Order: sequence, then C-alpha cells, then structure tokens
Amino acid sequence: MPIDLDALSLSELRDLRNKVERAISSYEDRRRKEAMAAIESAAREHGFNLAELTGIKLSKSKVAAKYANPEDASQTWSGRGRKPRWVQEHLDNGKPMGELEI
Repeated sequence: MPIDLDALSLSELRDLRNKVERAISSYEDRRRKEAMAAIESAAREHGFNLAELTGIKLSKSKVAAKYANPEDASQTWSGRGRKPRWVQEHLDNGKPMGELEI
C-alpha cells in the first residue's frame, strides 16, 4: 500500500521518518545477531569458540589448573570449558580422568 507523502503534514512526515529509522535500526540489529549466532555456531562446529579465533581475550578470572597432560606437563586444564584434545584422547582411550589430576 503506497503512502502519498505529499498528503502528509510536516509532523506526520517526521513521525514516519522516525518510524522508518527505528525499523531500519531494528532490522540491522536483528541481522547482526543472526550473523553473530551463525559465526559462533560455525566456530563451535570446528571445535573453537569465537574468542579463540579472533584473539579477543575475555576478562575472566584465572582458575588454577586441575589436570595436566602426562606427556607434556606444560599443557594444563582447569576443568572448565571445552576439554582440550589431549584430555578427550585420554578419555577416548578408556583411561580415567583421575590419572590426569595434578
């Protein structure tokens, strides 16, 4: 349904402009959120989180390590978040998690 802009008063035109600007902003926000969700989903499918891929460090408090890789003691894990590959391989081989405790 076309709008006859010539028939609108100045206040009606300004009101229409405000509504259009809000609709555009809402549309852009919605599309941005959809894009972010798609990016985060793709990262998870590949075994990463978005911070790992972008290099952005999230300000989280440091948690002490609870587990260490028996083959490389420099590789540790706090038990929070995604399991490192070496932990998952250890579990996949039927070994208990207790063997990795520090």
